[in-house]
Amino acid sequence: MDLTDTEYEAIRDGLLGSERPFFLFHDDPDGLVSFLLLKKFCGKGRGMMVKAEPNVNDRFLAPVRSVKPDSLFVLDVALMQQSFVDTVRGFGVAKIFWIDHHQPVRLSGVKYFNPRLHSPQNNPPASYLSYKAVRGTGNELLWLAMAGIVSDWHMPEFAPEFTRDYPDLLPGPMSAEEALFTTGIGKLGRIFSFMLKGPVSEAVACIRALETVTSPYDILNRLTKEGRFIYGKFKAINSEYEKLLAEAKEAADGSSGEKFLVFTYKSAQSFSGDLANELLFLYPDRVIVAGRERSEHYMLSFRARHAPVLPALQNALKGVDGYGGGHEKACGGSVSRKDFERFIEKFKKEF
Repeated sequence: MDLTDTEYEAIRDGLLGSERPFFLFHDDPDGLVSFLLLKKFCGKGRGMMVKAEPNVNDRFLAPVRSVKPDSLFVLDVALMQQSFVDTVRGFGVAKIFWIDHHQPVRLSGVKYFNPRLHSPQNNPPASYLSYKAVRGTGNELLWLAMAGIVSDWHMPEFAPEFTRDYPDLLPGPMSAEEALFTTGIGKLGRIFSFMLKGPVSEAVACIRALETVTSPYDILNRLTKEGRFIYGKFKAINSEYEKLLAEAKEAADGSSGEKFLVFTYKSAQSFSGDLANELLFLYPDRVIVAGRERSEHYMLSFRARHAPVLPALQNALKGVDGYGGGHEKACGGSVSRKDFERFIEKFKKEF
């Protein structure tokens, strides 16, 4: 079970009953698509990305106060603070809806929708939950939903419908991983990911352009002004990504036979999650650690196919200046430069 019919109805009622919804969404394809699906359904509202730390806390009080929403939708964000909830209530936010699929968290004053409350091992992405809440009987939003869902390594039960309508983008049954790295719908998800990188103003411009797009081919084939704008941003970012991926492959070849593949890099952009995903696809038997080196710390992504990384990450962080969390086999975190080498050794020993 993902969510119950009653829960999906509550999401729809919340959207339709709100005059000024405000959406806070994780800055990845899953969060982005969740926002777009819900906004297209209700036809109103504003959105804001949750960048860096996936935590809705007091740094978002000023935007909420400025927008003056009557309802708040938090999408694909792992954490939210009770102090934030209590404070925005005083701003006139009547209802808060939280749609997520990470480790369950309980807060008062929040309508919480997480499939892991029904089954701890069941965690379809937020874009899947959002699509099922608003899809109705039509398929006009299916392409958008599939880009977000597949990007989060999930292949939904309605994938055959997508193959029927877009056989060139998903030729037939396959794993989400294979689709992500070998098909047109996977490329569209990569475009969504890369268009969110760089200056916030550029990401916002891409999101506004995407809100007007009605077909995946507008972007993939550059058929409209908006599609060409989005693809241009992707092309510029992708060139840097491909260079880093080539370096990571060299590091993998130079450490062949080792269980762990640790790759760190310097860049103005964050590619850790993207690199970790593709490296796991290319080297499925290895434990992947991809990290972006910043001035005082490393921003890290962890992936593994055959063993959970979350317990190892949590234990390795004890006594270390850092934080982390996420899914059993796909996590993120941050570790200070001074503790990085010690942390990596502890992380390896946990396996």
